[in-house]
Amino acid sequence: MDPLGEAFQHHTWATEKLLLHLRTLPEAALTATDKGVYGEVAATLSHMLAADSRYLSYLEGNPPAPRSGPDETRTLAELEDAVRDQAVRWRILLARLPELDVTIPARGDRPVLPHATNLLIAQALHHGNDHRTQVCTILSANGFESPDLDVWEYWMDRRLAE
Repeated sequence: MDPLGEAFQHHTWATEKLLLHLRTLPEAALTATDKGVYGEVAATLSHMLAADSRYLSYLEGNPPAPRSGPDETRTLAELEDAVRDQAVRWRILLARLPELDVTIPARGDRPVLPHATNLLIAQALHHGNDHRTQVCTILSANGFESPDLDVWEYWMDRRLAE
């Protein structure tokens, strides 16, 4: 597998592992929050996956409608469905990556961003890592166990098992 494809495999694996872990915790973990993070656990993950969907839409040539407010907080089952759907979309899109040349339209005080394909790819990976880390911080700060989601753990879990 190519390195970028591997990075997105980790992106999906880490989110799936986090969602599975949340299923083992009390319901209160989903509404927990802490200072310096996006918000509650469920809201943070809902935002992260909604943003991934927007990045994918741009890359697929279907720019999303402008947001009118915060992303809707979804259930764990809805988030799990979204991760599975997005994993397939990422695989298909990454296979077509060399032919893409995305322009992001101007919005507010942000100018038009031509040739933004690499921006969207890098942002998706960064954004996912950032918000998964925030969720793990929230869990730890509120006395809940948090899973190990780093790339070393992914490699041991996925690649050594092959």
